Amino acid sequence: MSRRLIDFEIPASVARWSAIDDAVMGGVSRSGLHHDVAGHAVFSGVVSFERNGGFASVRSPLLELGAPGATAYVLEVAGDGKTYKLNLRTDDAFDGINYQAALAPPAQRWTQISLALADFRPRWRGRTVPDAPPLDPAKVRRIGLMIADRQAGPFVLAIRSISAA
Repeated sequence: MSRRLIDFEIPASVARWSAIDDAVMGGVSRSGLHHDVAGHAVFSGVVSFERNGGFASVRSPLLELGAPGATAYVLEVAGDGKTYKLNLRTDDAFDGINYQAALAPPAQRWTQISLALADFRPRWRGRTVPDAPPLDPAKVRRIGLMIADRQAGPFVLAIRSISAA
C-alpha cells in the first residue's frame, strides 16, 4: 500500500522548506523550492565550485512522515538530465545523518522513480557513516532534495509527489 507523503500539487506543500546550500561552508551555490502554477514544485538554482562549493539542497520542515513497513520511496518527477539525491532524516537535529539515494530522471519528461530502502546510504556532511543503523521508514521526519557530485551550473527538477510504498 502506498502512502503519499507530500503532494506538490498543493501550493502550501512548499511552505517552510529551506535551502541548505554550500554557503554553510563558504560556497556561493544557491537553490530554492517553489510552487509552479501548473501544479507541481520546482527545485532549481545554480551549483558553483567557487570558494570550494559544489552542492545545493532544500529540506522540508519537521513533519510526520513515518511509513512503517515501507520498502521504497516513489517520486513523480521531471528532470533536466542531471542526477539528484533524495535525503531522508530520522531525527529532529539540524545537522545529523541523512539517508541518501540517487535518482536520475529523464530530461523534460514526467516519470515515476522508485528508490528501494536498500538504495539509501547513511551520510553526514558528505561522508559515509558505516556504523549508522539502516533507514527506518517509520522514523522519517524530514525529506530533502540535493544536487552535488561535481554538477556545476543551473539545474531544474520538477516534482509532483513523494510517496512511501
